[in-house]
Amino acid sequence: MKTRVIAAAMVVGGSLGIPGCGAEAPVADQTEGTANALALSPARGRGLDPRTEFYLPAPDDAAVAQIKKLVATRKISDALKLMALTNTPHAAWFLDGTPCEVKKAVHQTMVAAERDRSVPVLVAYNLPYRDCAQYSGGGAVDTAAYKAWIDGFAQGIGTGKAVVILEPDGLGLIPYNTGIDGTAEWCKPTVTDAAGNSTPAPGASPDERYAQINYAVDSIESHAPQASVYLDSSNSAWLGVGEAAYRLVKAGVRRAQGFFLNVSNYQLTSDLIQYGTWVSDAIAASTGAPSWAYDANGNFHFDWLPSQRDPATNYSTVNYSPAYAATVTAGIQAFMGSAVASTHFVVDTGRNGQGPMKTAPYALAPYNQSATVISGLNGGNWCNAYGAGVGLRPSANTHVALLDAYLWLKIPGESDGNCDIAGGARAWDFSAYNPWGLVGDAQNQFDPLWGMIDPMAGYWFTAQALQLAQNANPPLF
Repeated sequence: MKTRVIAAAMVVGGSLGIPGCGAEAPVADQTEGTANALALSPARGRGLDPRTEFYLPAPDDAAVAQIKKLVATRKISDALKLMALTNTPHAAWFLDGTPCEVKKAVHQTMVAAERDRSVPVLVAYNLPYRDCAQYSGGGAVDTAAYKAWIDGFAQGIGTGKAVVILEPDGLGLIPYNTGIDGTAEWCKPTVTDAAGNSTPAPGASPDERYAQINYAVDSIESHAPQASVYLDSSNSAWLGVGEAAYRLVKAGVRRAQGFFLNVSNYQLTSDLIQYGTWVSDAIAASTGAPSWAYDANGNFHFDWLPSQRDPATNYSTVNYSPAYAATVTAGIQAFMGSAVASTHFVVDTGRNGQGPMKTAPYALAPYNQSATVISGLNGGNWCNAYGAGVGLRPSANTHVALLDAYLWLKIPGESDGNCDIAGGARAWDFSAYNPWGLVGDAQNQFDPLWGMIDPMAGYWFTAQALQLAQNANPPLF
């Protein structure tokens, strides 16, 4: 889910009054559950005024060029739609740079937003082994480097008002993690040692990941007291409710404003609101449940909570039908006692106007793809989904008590990466449908849904950008 906002490239001169980058005292570790952590004042109450205007960063140069080309070829309707898309507020991403560079880059965004009397949405995306070294891999080299970087990020915010989206996928993809159901997860970064053997990457562990995010929460809370910090909680079709709540609590969500959902994904807004409500209820349940719901060490049994994953299908599918949702709500609330859900959330609606990608048509003529291929396409439906459209516009006026805002986090029009067979995001039987005449390895490097090799992660994808604008729901104008 990389986006091409590079911290160093955003640095400008001193005319904006950018603060210096002298060393400041690091924030003490406040891992969730320690006495110091519990003594910190929570960030609750840092919600957003319904009248909030969000900041609009400068458009991608490639987007501007695409609009000009549409105008030149007299495709005025498409040009206007794409212009409306690029003129909609969206997040600013910070991926790299030295602590000093990211501090200056964030400060520059804060100053620009203050001039516009708007609130910026800032995405911090620099964890070690981010995206499990996939399309958007990269990040800080180790925990010490990350702590220094996030301190710079937080210092750049200062006392201004901002929304902070802290590390997309940071809790969805945890290196060498085992879920609360005992299942070992697939994210296992490796390095090659001197003897040529593949070994686990140093520092790639759940303990390191939770320490990094807990530190980041406290650093931002310390250096940016008006920032509303949200942690990763995947999306309505990914982590189960109990699993998501467990990870959030362990990562320090009780010291933040809440969590975010659906970054770079396409899940329906209605499902996301239900899922977010359940996750918030589950977090509350961990403090209000009867004594028998805790183990001998006082840890709440998040694994006992019902979730969107339906036991009728052996938990292989999600179910948001009203009848099933009512059972999940009742089941979670049975654990809550007198506790009240108070953890807020935000939702990325930048690409979910048409919901998840429809793959069933590819089983029909002329494509004639097998059930195995369709299953593979479903598995990669997060990657440059074909047929998508932008969704609800960014707004803090949600009319949902726990939902602070609809936001465009992943910048609509920027590619998710080279979504192909080689990367595991596509499946295709070229013997059944191959109008491109591809042979050999060229088939593995090709996206059959778009009929091309997709741009790298974070680069402007002209075909997708136009489709997102054309398929907007609600329409852009």
